[in-house]
Amino acid sequence: MKFVDEATIRVMAGNGGHGCLSFRREKVVERGGPDGGDGGHGGSVYLVGDPSLNTLADFRVARKFKAESGDGGAGRNKTGRSGDDLDVLVPLGTVVHDVDTGEKICDLTKAGQRRMVAEGGRGGLGNTRFKSSVNRAPRKTTNGTQGESRHLRLELKVLADVGLLGMPNAGKSTLISAMSEAKPRIADYPFTTLHPNLGVVRVGRLQSFVMADIPGLIEGASDGAGLGIQFLRHLSRTRLLLHVVDIAPIDPTVDPASEVSAIAGELAKFSQELFDKPRWLVINKIDLLDEESLLEARTRLLETLTWEGPVFEVSAATGAGTEALAGAIMQSLERDAEKAATAEDYDPTVS
Repeated sequence: MKFVDEATIRVMAGNGGHGCLSFRREKVVERGGPDGGDGGHGGSVYLVGDPSLNTLADFRVARKFKAESGDGGAGRNKTGRSGDDLDVLVPLGTVVHDVDTGEKICDLTKAGQRRMVAEGGRGGLGNTRFKSSVNRAPRKTTNGTQGESRHLRLELKVLADVGLLGMPNAGKSTLISAMSEAKPRIADYPFTTLHPNLGVVRVGRLQSFVMADIPGLIEGASDGAGLGIQFLRHLSRTRLLLHVVDIAPIDPTVDPASEVSAIAGELAKFSQELFDKPRWLVINKIDLLDEESLLEARTRLLETLTWEGPVFEVSAATGAGTEALAGAIMQSLERDAEKAATAEDYDPTVS
């Protein structure tokens, strides 16, 4: 199925049914009182997070969703049937915005999470409701109200703990394939990856984290070069970024340090928040260099970048160094989780 991470839809709740104007008329009751029932309520539209979905592709075809309207009231004080609510399933990680107001409505990140996005109309009142001591035969009723209608923009941001950054053909897809069960498309030409891939990396029997691989970036991506930077949004939920760099490029004119700096610049243009996330340098394709050449290339790279963060050397093709990298990532994520839990438990009012 084609990966789609943006879509616009129209949701329309059901209208409320009208109240009924009726009087009791039977053979033995010539002038009975009012017995008009109320109208039923219109159904509402809900968005529901579904873990089995991973794309918004279905919304490229089905763009309008309407809940049932309520039925009108009837004689003998019969209330009209209310319309059924409509549940629209969306992938986890879907952010919902109102197109007309720009308001962010919700962010569906949990399985079964349900959010009303269009409220059904209220049923109208039958004439029985208006009977009083001074008006024994009211002819007044009210109509049901219209259901809410909204134009929504759905934006999918994948849920991952770790994100992979790098130039095309840096080996990101090979790395996620080596560390997880993910099977992305891998080839020796640029932009093999055309959409985000997710993989679950298992470190122990009960320890795991989710890694996201996005299409490679090139210098000028913020201006539309290559595949642009629209896929960077999928890294916004990550807690750690791995900057993968090809230490042994086929083209001798390519400078790995310049490529790392170019990606960092595109990251800063897209989002300062994303740029400020913890970033580790992952030197890939070490199997293509001998020990002396690798040491020389590594030293030159780190000195040029004045890199101060963690650095790992791996060969995604052979798997060398990937186990140590996975273990370090798991430890970092667990430390962050412990800090977050401590911060939540802290009460400044208690001395």
